[in-house]
Amino acid sequence: MGLQTSVKIAALFVQPDGCYKDLEGIDLWDEARDARKYNGPYPVVAHPPCQLWGNLAFVNYKRWGGEHNRPGNDDGCFESALESVRKWGGVLEHPAGSRAFFKYLHTKPSQAQWQKLMCGGWVCEVWQSAYGHKANKSTWLYYYGSSMPPSMRLNRPVGTHQIGHCAKGNNKPVLQGKAASATPIEFRDALIDMAALSVK
Repeated sequence: MGLQTSVKIAALFVQPDGCYKDLEGIDLWDEARDARKYNGPYPVVAHPPCQLWGNLAFVNYKRWGGEHNRPGNDDGCFESALESVRKWGGVLEHPAGSRAFFKYLHTKPSQAQWQKLMCGGWVCEVWQSAYGHKANKSTWLYYYGSSMPPSMRLNRPVGTHQIGHCAKGNNKPVLQGKAASATPIEFRDALIDMAALSVK
Protein backbone atom coordinates (compact mmCIF):
# COMPACT_ATOMS: atom_id res chain seq x y z
CA MET A 1 0.00 0.00 0.00
CA GLY A 2 1.31 3.41 -0.90
CA LEU A 3 0.36 5.03 2.41
CA GLN A 4 1.63 2.15 4.52
CA THR A 5 -1.36 2.87 6.71
CA SER A 6 -2.42 0.99 9.80
CA VAL A 7 -6.09 1.67 8.98
CA LYS A 8 -8.02 -1.53 8.36
CA ILE A 9 -10.04 -1.60 5.12
CA ALA A 10 -13.10 -3.61 4.11
CA ALA A 11 -13.00 -4.84 0.49
CA LEU A 12 -16.63 -5.39 -0.59
CA PHE A 13 -17.98 -7.50 -3.46
CA VAL A 14 -14.59 -9.01 -4.29
CA GLN A 15 -13.44 -12.44 -5.42
CA PRO A 16 -12.18 -14.78 -2.67
CA ASP A 17 -9.09 -15.59 -4.75
CA GLY A 18 -8.63 -12.10 -6.22
CA CYS A 19 -6.09 -9.35 -5.65
CA TYR A 20 -7.27 -8.56 -2.10
CA LYS A 21 -6.72 -12.11 -0.86
CA ASP A 22 -4.35 -12.51 2.09
CA LEU A 23 -3.53 -8.79 2.28
CA GLU A 24 -2.75 -7.66 5.80
CA GLY A 25 -5.33 -5.21 7.12
CA ILE A 26 -8.05 -6.20 4.63
CA ASP A 27 -11.45 -7.44 5.79
CA LEU A 28 -12.52 -9.34 2.66
CA TRP A 29 -16.21 -9.63 1.79
CA ASP A 30 -16.82 -12.07 -1.06
CA GLU A 31 -20.12 -13.50 -2.30
CA ALA A 32 -20.25 -16.07 0.51
CA ARG A 33 -20.16 -13.35 3.18
CA ASP A 34 -22.66 -11.15 1.28
CA ALA A 35 -21.25 -7.61 1.32
CA ARG A 36 -24.78 -6.20 1.50
CA LYS A 37 -24.64 -7.16 5.19
CA TYR A 38 -21.52 -5.12 5.88
CA ASN A 39 -22.08 -2.88 8.92
CA GLY A 40 -18.70 -1.31 9.58
CA PRO A 41 -16.62 -0.14 11.18
CA TYR A 42 -13.88 0.14 8.53
CA PRO A 43 -13.74 2.38 5.45
CA VAL A 44 -14.43 0.46 2.27
CA VAL A 45 -13.24 -0.26 -1.23
CA ALA A 46 -16.37 -1.43 -3.07
CA HIS A 47 -16.52 -3.34 -6.36
CA PRO A 48 -20.27 -4.03 -6.76
CA PRO A 49 -21.24 -6.30 -9.69
CA CYS A 50 -21.66 -4.38 -12.92
CA GLN A 51 -23.06 -6.85 -15.47
CA LEU A 52 -26.63 -5.56 -15.24
CA TRP A 53 -25.73 -1.87 -15.47
CA GLY A 54 -24.13 -1.74 -18.93
CA ASN A 55 -25.41 -1.69 -22.50
CA LEU A 56 -25.03 -5.44 -22.92
CA ALA A 57 -27.58 -6.00 -20.15
CA PHE A 58 -30.35 -4.65 -22.40
CA VAL A 59 -29.25 -6.89 -25.27
CA ASN A 60 -29.22 -9.98 -23.04
CA TYR A 61 -32.59 -9.14 -21.51
CA LYS A 62 -34.19 -8.67 -24.93
CA ARG A 63 -32.68 -11.93 -26.13
CA TRP A 64 -33.17 -14.16 -23.09
CA GLY A 65 -35.65 -12.40 -20.79
CA GLY A 66 -35.90 -13.49 -17.18
CA GLU A 67 -35.97 -11.36 -14.05
CA HIS A 68 -32.37 -12.31 -13.28
CA ASN A 69 -31.36 -10.60 -16.55
CA ARG A 70 -33.40 -7.45 -16.04
CA PRO A 71 -31.11 -4.38 -16.36
CA GLY A 72 -30.37 -2.89 -12.95
CA ASN A 73 -31.69 -5.91 -11.04
CA ASP A 74 -28.52 -6.52 -9.01
CA ASP A 75 -30.35 -7.42 -5.77
CA GLY A 76 -29.42 -4.09 -4.23
CA CYS A 77 -25.64 -4.57 -4.49
CA PHE A 78 -24.77 -1.15 -5.94
CA GLU A 79 -27.12 0.69 -3.60
CA SER A 80 -25.68 -1.19 -0.62
CA ALA A 81 -22.10 -0.44 -1.71
CA LEU A 82 -22.95 3.24 -2.09
CA GLU A 83 -24.52 3.35 1.37
CA SER A 84 -21.44 1.67 2.88
CA VAL A 85 -19.10 4.22 1.28
CA ARG A 86 -21.21 7.09 2.54
CA LYS A 87 -21.52 5.69 6.05
CA TRP A 88 -17.98 4.43 6.61
CA GLY A 89 -15.93 6.37 4.06
CA GLY A 90 -14.02 4.99 1.10
CA VAL A 91 -14.42 4.51 -2.62
CA LEU A 92 -16.66 2.64 -5.07
CA GLU A 93 -15.64 1.73 -8.63
CA HIS A 94 -17.79 0.81 -11.62
CA PRO A 95 -17.25 0.75 -15.39
CA ALA A 96 -17.55 4.09 -17.19
CA GLY A 97 -21.04 4.47 -18.57
CA SER A 98 -22.59 2.59 -15.65
CA ARG A 99 -26.29 3.31 -15.47
CA ALA A 100 -26.05 2.87 -11.70
CA PHE A 101 -24.19 6.20 -11.54
CA PHE A 102 -27.00 7.87 -13.45
CA LYS A 103 -29.69 6.27 -11.28
CA TYR A 104 -28.17 6.78 -7.82
CA LEU A 105 -25.74 9.67 -8.28
CA HIS A 106 -27.38 11.50 -11.23
CA THR A 107 -24.03 12.28 -12.76
CA LYS A 108 -21.49 11.49 -15.44
CA PRO A 109 -17.98 11.79 -13.98
CA SER A 110 -15.48 14.08 -15.66
CA GLN A 111 -12.57 12.75 -17.66
CA ALA A 112 -10.28 15.51 -16.39
CA GLN A 113 -10.62 15.94 -12.64
CA TRP A 114 -12.52 15.14 -9.46
CA GLN A 115 -15.97 16.74 -9.28
CA LYS A 116 -17.73 17.38 -5.97
CA LEU A 117 -21.40 16.42 -5.79
CA MET A 118 -24.21 17.95 -3.74
CA CYS A 119 -24.18 14.89 -1.46
CA GLY A 120 -20.60 15.68 -0.42
CA GLY A 121 -19.03 12.85 -2.39
CA TRP A 122 -16.61 13.15 -5.31
CA VAL A 123 -16.55 11.47 -8.73
CA CYS A 124 -14.00 11.12 -11.51
CA GLU A 125 -13.09 8.90 -14.44
CA VAL A 126 -9.78 7.04 -14.80
CA TRP A 127 -8.44 4.49 -17.24
CA GLN A 128 -7.06 1.41 -15.56
CA SER A 129 -4.47 1.18 -18.34
CA ALA A 130 -2.73 4.02 -16.46
CA TYR A 131 -2.29 1.51 -13.63
CA GLY A 132 -1.12 -1.43 -15.70
CA HIS A 133 -4.26 -3.01 -17.20
CA LYS A 134 -3.77 -4.36 -20.73
CA ALA A 135 -7.02 -2.75 -21.91
CA ASN A 136 -8.15 0.88 -21.53
CA LYS A 137 -10.81 -0.17 -18.99
CA SER A 138 -12.39 3.23 -18.46
CA THR A 139 -13.68 3.37 -14.87
CA TRP A 140 -15.82 5.70 -12.77
CA LEU A 141 -15.00 6.31 -9.11
CA TYR A 142 -17.13 7.63 -6.26
CA TYR A 143 -15.24 8.78 -3.16
CA TYR A 144 -16.64 9.91 0.18
CA GLY A 145 -14.64 10.96 3.20
CA SER A 146 -13.47 13.59 5.67
CA SER A 147 -10.50 14.48 3.44
CA MET A 148 -10.42 15.58 -0.17
CA PRO A 149 -9.79 12.74 -2.66
CA PRO A 150 -6.17 12.22 -3.72
CA SER A 151 -4.76 12.92 -7.16
CA MET A 152 -5.24 10.08 -9.62
CA ARG A 153 -3.40 9.17 -12.79
CA LEU A 154 -5.57 10.88 -15.37
CA ASN A 155 -3.44 10.00 -18.40
CA ARG A 156 -5.02 7.62 -20.89
CA PRO A 157 -2.49 5.19 -22.35
CA VAL A 158 -4.12 3.15 -25.10
CA GLY A 159 -4.27 -0.51 -24.13
CA THR A 160 -2.73 -3.27 -26.18
CA HIS A 161 -5.87 -5.40 -25.71
CA GLN A 162 -9.63 -4.90 -25.65
CA ILE A 163 -12.46 -6.22 -23.50
CA GLY A 164 -15.13 -7.81 -25.66
CA HIS A 165 -15.53 -7.52 -29.41
CA CYS A 166 -15.95 -3.81 -29.98
CA ALA A 167 -15.74 -1.76 -33.14
CA LYS A 168 -15.56 -3.50 -36.48
CA GLY A 169 -12.01 -3.69 -37.72
CA ASN A 170 -10.51 -3.43 -34.25
CA ASN A 171 -8.19 -6.42 -34.19
CA LYS A 172 -6.61 -6.08 -30.78
CA PRO A 173 -6.40 -9.30 -28.74
CA VAL A 174 -9.52 -9.81 -26.64
CA LEU A 175 -9.37 -10.22 -22.86
CA GLN A 176 -11.98 -12.49 -21.31
CA GLY A 177 -12.95 -13.81 -17.89
CA LYS A 178 -10.59 -13.01 -15.02
CA ALA A 179 -8.09 -11.27 -17.28
CA ALA A 180 -10.77 -8.76 -18.28
CA SER A 181 -12.23 -8.15 -14.82
CA ALA A 182 -8.98 -8.24 -12.83
CA THR A 183 -7.98 -5.12 -10.91
CA PRO A 184 -4.33 -4.14 -11.50
CA ILE A 185 -2.23 -4.21 -8.33
CA GLU A 186 -1.29 -0.53 -8.64
CA PHE A 187 -4.96 0.40 -9.02
CA ARG A 188 -5.92 -1.78 -6.06
CA ASP A 189 -3.31 -0.06 -3.94
CA ALA A 190 -4.54 3.39 -5.02
CA LEU A 191 -8.09 2.45 -3.98
CA ILE A 192 -6.91 1.10 -0.63
CA ASP A 193 -4.93 4.29 0.02
CA MET A 194 -7.98 6.33 -0.92
CA ALA A 195 -10.17 4.44 1.54
CA ALA A 196 -7.61 4.95 4.30
CA LEU A 197 -7.40 8.67 3.50
CA SER A 198 -11.17 9.01 3.75
CA VAL A 199 -11.10 8.66 7.56
CA LYS A 200 -8.03 10.83 8.26
